[in-house]
Amino acid sequence: MDRTRLLALLARESAEAQRQNPRSRAAYANAGHLFGRVPMTWMNKTAGAFPRYLATARGARVTDVDGHSYIDFCLGDTGAMAGHSPAVVTEAVQRRFGELGGATAMLPTEDAEWVGAELTRRFGLARWSFSLTATDANRWAIRLARAVTGRPKILFNSYSYHGSVDESLIVVGPDGTGAPRPGNVGAPCDVTLTSRVAEFNDLDQLERELAHGDVAAVLMEPALTNIGIVLPEPGYLAGVRALTRRYGTLLINDETHTFSAGPGGCTAAWDLEPDMLTIGKAIGGGIPAGAYGLSDDLAERLLARADLDLVDMGGVGGTLAGNALSVAATRATLEHVLTDEAFDRMAKLSERFETGVRSAVRTHALPWSVSRLGARTEYRFADPAPRTGTESAAAADPELEDFLHLYLANRGILLTPFHNMALMCPDTTEQDVDTHTEVFGAALLELLG
Repeated sequence: MDRTRLLALLARESAEAQRQNPRSRAAYANAGHLFGRVPMTWMNKTAGAFPRYLATARGARVTDVDGHSYIDFCLGDTGAMAGHSPAVVTEAVQRRFGELGGATAMLPTEDAEWVGAELTRRFGLARWSFSLTATDANRWAIRLARAVTGRPKILFNSYSYHGSVDESLIVVGPDGTGAPRPGNVGAPCDVTLTSRVAEFNDLDQLERELAHGDVAAVLMEPALTNIGIVLPEPGYLAGVRALTRRYGTLLINDETHTFSAGPGGCTAAWDLEPDMLTIGKAIGGGIPAGAYGLSDDLAERLLARADLDLVDMGGVGGTLAGNALSVAATRATLEHVLTDEAFDRMAKLSERFETGVRSAVRTHALPWSVSRLGARTEYRFADPAPRTGTESAAAADPELEDFLHLYLANRGILLTPFHNMALMCPDTTEQDVDTHTEVFGAALLELLG
């Protein structure tokens, strides 16, 4: 690849983005009271000099303040996997907040039992509790795992994603041992005091870490996602389950992103048997919601512990967790939007997207790979596909990613800004997918000739 040509095209697309989006550019310039000029600093993770500002969103489309409409394959980095503002969720939220009221009354609703039963049907875990985010679900699952095992450490896969959980910000360093993830902000202590780490798809390394006997739980994604999709090799997940049982370690599946694999995530699709499961984002249909599930045996063991304060200040829970509004939105999403039938259709669209990208890559004989996880597809600048998080991180090319993202955005297509991920929702169409295939192919033709 001619890097000089790449940089020239990137500069051209950046200039075009500034020309096309004067209102977004001005809004960003005027946002002097916001830390980093955005409501949350990760919104600066965008190709170009400034983010595009949201005006409206519905289904698989978003419109910015400059009037441009986009096919949205980002979908809130999974948070809007149900599509933007599904009608049935909108109605449920309006009824709960407007007609009925009491969104934060600190009283349970009957919707919660329905949601718990549905999550059990989908994922298999017997008991459920709610949070506002998957990050909090992970934090509380970690505390419960430490409480019930009496062990201090949690094991993660290098470059896995579990939100801003302090313990999870650990990677395999150059010498093969645990090290802080680069850029971690304000760590409360050396992460190796709280955590252990093993590469995804490496059972030998996992066993070496578990053999220390101090790991309360392995908290993992069944497939890595936020560093690029890294799929499990045959036998790997069964090996993880066997090793955790051998060493008396709990297994927690984080299905927040891998929910794309199907209505019950990878856990149902691949017949996995975790002790706990965490999930967030998509289940609320755009309203903040998260949950964690426990096996029946684990729930009984915890509830029998009179020394654990599970009701007041024991460190598990939050005032807004399980609020009536979030639970109503979650019920509407699971009952009517992210149904089994919807997942079948979303997976077919994702397969169509994968075929289009793979064809363009082959046309130019690029050493890239394409991976798919149900309704989610991603391409990486490496072939064969990375098998570990560290390999996937090493395959990143920020300049190339920025060019592709800007090229697509300037022509009405949004991908997840953190990586080259495209997600389908119930409102995505075949024409949306084919439009991406056409524009993606044009970008490669300009870049490579």
